[in-house]
Amino acid sequence: MRLHLDAALCVRATSKFSTCTQCVDATQGLVQIEEQLPTFAKGTGIEAAACVGACPTEAFSLSDFSVTEFFFTFLDSKVRLISRKINVPCLSVLSVEHLISLALASDTPVTLDLHDYEKESHLYSVIAARIEEANFVLSAFSDKALQVNVETAVEYDNSTEEAEEVSDRRSFLRNTASLKGVVKHKKEFDDAVEAQELHRFEIDASMTQKIKDKHLPDKRKILFTMLKHAQKPEAYEVLAQEDVSFVSQKFVDESCTNCQICYRICPTGALSSNGRFSLINFDAMLCVKCHLCHDVCEPASIQLQPGFEIKEFFEPTQRTLATFNIKRCNECGNPFTYLGGEQTCPRCLVEEEEAMFLHENAIKMRSEE
Repeated sequence: MRLHLDAALCVRATSKFSTCTQCVDATQGLVQIEEQLPTFAKGTGIEAAACVGACPTEAFSLSDFSVTEFFFTFLDSKVRLISRKINVPCLSVLSVEHLISLALASDTPVTLDLHDYEKESHLYSVIAARIEEANFVLSAFSDKALQVNVETAVEYDNSTEEAEEVSDRRSFLRNTASLKGVVKHKKEFDDAVEAQELHRFEIDASMTQKIKDKHLPDKRKILFTMLKHAQKPEAYEVLAQEDVSFVSQKFVDESCTNCQICYRICPTGALSSNGRFSLINFDAMLCVKCHLCHDVCEPASIQLQPGFEIKEFFEPTQRTLATFNIKRCNECGNPFTYLGGEQTCPRCLVEEEEAMFLHENAIKMRSEE
């Protein structure tokens, strides 16, 4: 399997101010940031699978494996064990949202097999942290929980794999005995060398429109669906925002100038406005906590609420975070956010200041002649 990146879905492609490093943090250096975008060796595969589960916008994927397809295939099967020896290339491809959804969708407990991961490894800590967060969130509104197997080896029939390995070995001997086989394995060698080269990504014209489009990740759609079928709790809890990595609630303070960048740049449409751009709306359940709106807000007006209300899972609401007084400029007639004082838009004020500067400079030059 090879690692793939849809750069148009990466929040770093949306703005140079993005500070997202979740793919880097999850893979411990296998994915790096160069010239603003993620980069990795062309031969990178499941060893970097953790970035698939970490990316808030699902920009990363593995060839020949779809997490969304796995979710529905797993539910259709009778197996309630998730193991890299049976049905996933690595448990790290599953996000916290996937784990919560799996627990909610299954009538019997789902077990995740971690027994063959090194407990001291970074990968183990990444997977364990996601399971812990998923169970923590589940405990706020459900009696369901994910189980973990860390000690017992999974019984698995590998006779088929051994037969395939023997067949591959015989095939290798046959192929290398001919000139055709030599050419084939020369190509395999060249491919292996090429695999070590960095896979670099650039933003081109074909990507521009895709970057502008609002895209809600499949894992959020799945979570929506599972929550609709989940039983509502008698009382709604509030979780500390730092304990929930995939969703948030926000507020906007008085320093906001309504520059419009936050809701124009939000990759999922969690932040939005109306036709007059006179307000900022926020849908918590559309937020993937990518932090992009915070990164681009120059006065740092957008803030995270201290807690996340579980009520949003079952009764999602669009909240208005800020409203603005929109008036037409006395100079150009265009609408603008009126903050008091002269009813002139910022653009006309700048032009007036520049004209005044040029006028005073011309007077000064004439006086010096």
